[in-house]
Amino acid sequence: MAACILTALALPGAMAQAPAGAAAFGPRVVGPTIENTWQQGPEKRPPIRHQPNIVLIVADDLGYNDLTFADGGVAGGSVPTTNIDSLAREGVNFAQGYTGHATCAPSRAAILTGRYPTRYGFEFTPAPANLGKSMRSFNYGIRNGVSFPEREKDSIPFTKMGLPQSEITLAQVLQGEGYHTLHLGKWHLGESPEFEATRRGFSESLLTSGSIYLPADDPRAVNSMQPFDPIDRFLWQSMPFYAQKDGGPGFRPPSYLTDYLTDEAVKAIHANRNRPFFLYLAYNAPHTPLQATKADYDALSHITDHRMRVYAAMIRALDRGVGRVLQQLEEEGLTQDTLVIFTSDNGGAGYLGLPEVNRPFRGWKLTFFEGGVRTPYFMRWPSTIPAGITYRAPVSHFDIFATAVAAANARLPAGRLIDGVDLVPYVKGRARGRPHEMLFWKNASYQAVRAGDWKLQVADRPEKEWLYDLSVDPTERVNLASTRPDKVAELKRYLAAHNATQAEPLWPQLGQSPVTVDHTLAEPQEETQEYVYW
Repeated sequence: MAACILTALALPGAMAQAPAGAAAFGPRVVGPTIENTWQQGPEKRPPIRHQPNIVLIVADDLGYNDLTFADGGVAGGSVPTTNIDSLAREGVNFAQGYTGHATCAPSRAAILTGRYPTRYGFEFTPAPANLGKSMRSFNYGIRNGVSFPEREKDSIPFTKMGLPQSEITLAQVLQGEGYHTLHLGKWHLGESPEFEATRRGFSESLLTSGSIYLPADDPRAVNSMQPFDPIDRFLWQSMPFYAQKDGGPGFRPPSYLTDYLTDEAVKAIHANRNRPFFLYLAYNAPHTPLQATKADYDALSHITDHRMRVYAAMIRALDRGVGRVLQQLEEEGLTQDTLVIFTSDNGGAGYLGLPEVNRPFRGWKLTFFEGGVRTPYFMRWPSTIPAGITYRAPVSHFDIFATAVAAANARLPAGRLIDGVDLVPYVKGRARGRPHEMLFWKNASYQAVRAGDWKLQVADRPEKEWLYDLSVDPTERVNLASTRPDKVAELKRYLAAHNATQAEPLWPQLGQSPVTVDHTLAEPQEETQEYVYW
């Protein structure tokens, strides 16, 4: 199930026939293109800067193997991601960077609050009730979707599924310290006005959640449609091409969405060059639907597989965008005093039908195998972090919060447990030990814990346990659950103790879909294949 795009399923513009009983929605009004005006900062820069700028770039569903850093890359590494790679070369590569969750909404909540999303009940990706109802008719083969209609009475309206008002976002903290705070791109933390980015600490917001990259019939676009994925079929029928500035009217972007967000980020950096700013650039790429510009597609003629070529062209556009952002910082003289963080919300998705996106790891987005929760995770801050560092202890998305707050010389919010820590002392060798001895992930009864180098996953569909010693088996090939029941019991105790400190989900899980661990959705299901339900 393409969980990150569930917002799109509930967009008012989702009018076309939905797969397997999903309901239609009323029309979204998308007006003509609007020229954005970003609020201008001071004309002159203060002689002494006490606060660094902070640029947080989050890709959507980027696979661990999509970057050419460390000899990876799509299409056998033939599509260089030079600009994104430069952040690791010129800063620090967190070799064991973990996501806050295996789907985008809870993961983004972890990034922006510095806390496990389960601490405040943000356990499930927001989804309209009709999607849960339709799960039973999603035909994947031997194992199909399931729904839980008895839980609908306990659900809440889709538009009210958002980041609780009691949570304090990174933007709110930085705004309180005098930062001009900017959000561009995906949001996915609530659809009602009270959840909008400008209500959660952002001074300005350019929203593109749920937007296609270009209209399907646009001559500038090359599309790859996945007939084996029911969600993908629905997206092509229903997703609008739109953007929205500061809660205003929806409008048609003038160009390919990845390039458009980059254009606007460059403008926003220029407008704020003389004051401290926090830029949260949440690209939609390379999330489905797979759609590239014809120019990027034509530049990759050496790739013969059409689906791979479109996806690779999307990665090319993403890397170009990151490069233009870094170049703008350089042109404005801001490189030295800007903390740039790059990551992805979760791992690459199996419903792409591309088997190599997370190699060498098993699993996909929607699983707690390393392929679902291990992510590229880079930081560059030339004035503070030495170049070329590889930090090998496990770190998490929620560390971004504490690291950015410390960089801004701000205080962490009082009266709440912050799960993240400032990573800079660890990177520079000033802090001993690991930032985290344990990390946890939870999606209903499917749960995981990493304690030291041991990792346990438990599920009830199928009823199974997976235990791995990541110190000798980092790609999770040898399940030790049957031979080390003592270790299983120990890690289950850690899970139980952690769960006792977490909140009940804010809304119930209404449906589940099967995810085959070692095979893409394009491949037929077989009885012997390992799987989980999400």
